[in-house]
Amino acid sequence: MVNKMSNKIDFIKETFLKAKIELDNVKAEKFLTFAEFLIEYNKKVNLTAIKSFKDIVIKHFVDSCIITSLFDIQDGSSFIDVGCGAGFPSIPMMIMRDDLKATLVDSNGKKIKFIRYALEKLDLNATLINQRSEDLPKYHRDNYDFAIARAVAALPVICELCLPYVKKNGVFYAMKGSVDELSIVNNAIKLLGAVHQQTKEFYLPNGDFRRIYSILKIRETDAKYPRNYSQILKRPL
Repeated sequence: MVNKMSNKIDFIKETFLKAKIELDNVKAEKFLTFAEFLIEYNKKVNLTAIKSFKDIVIKHFVDSCIITSLFDIQDGSSFIDVGCGAGFPSIPMMIMRDDLKATLVDSNGKKIKFIRYALEKLDLNATLINQRSEDLPKYHRDNYDFAIARAVAALPVICELCLPYVKKNGVFYAMKGSVDELSIVNNAIKLLGAVHQQTKEFYLPNGDFRRIYSILKIRETDAKYPRNYSQILKRPL
């Protein structure tokens, strides 16, 4: 049992190292705890289609944490994770950076319940909101140093769901796959009071290609955004 656990911890550390991220044993053990809890819980509640330990480490953990090494995220930053699902990317980011102040938002109550249990196991703290992001109370607007969303929706849609909650001079990090969506988002980010800052591309240790769009908010977003979700889908900005 000890050898098996040790092998898993070694795999986690080695896989992260391939992505140029160094883990100590404490963080690696937390990732192992999270992975095992996710696998077990996923047997009774559908949290993720990614079910094997190795795939979880690569496609969920490393993919979620790349942002902490590619971008300069200031100590103690507050962030909102829109459509957090089973806690990605926010929980792996919090394992890497326990100084971050996280707010996790998802309309799926079963996933929020899972996240609450997971945070207890990992001795992490975050604000959890079981609600659609476009229905958040007004005090969340212009409130966070950065927002983040991972593979939630098309870029113009997710920009409208996230940018209203970012402070002026804050950033929205959109974590996306191989399809380049920059050409379809220019109008949306202009209307929402933001500009495209940069796009960083990388490969996961298994060869999967990823992009992260960094979108800088330069003025407050008009109060009419975000619209009702059905309107957002019918008439993307």
